[in-house]
Amino acid sequence: MLQIITRRGELRYDRRMDSIADVVKWAASISGMIAAFIVSLDAGRRWTGWGFVLFVGSSVCWFAGSWLTEDWALGTQNTVLFGINLLGVYRYLIRDA
Repeated sequence: MLQIITRRGELRYDRRMDSIADVVKWAASISGMIAAFIVSLDAGRRWTGWGFVLFVGSSVCWFAGSWLTEDWALGTQNTVLFGINLLGVYRYLIRDA
């Protein structure tokens, strides 16, 4: 939650940031579920690679959501998962089979 100090020195919360964070976190959640489904299909290297691409996008969204809500544990987790997912993209889409 973003805290704002008004001209009178009062502390209040900017609810718009909560709305943005909610949208970003829902995008992360849905894309992560779709990515997990694609990877679980085991439909070949190309499909699995694209699942990892979606996981990368999900990690970016989770990190953005964690930054907006100052949830540093979630941000740390998804920074690590971002690197792991990049490895998956490399292994399944970039590296020669």
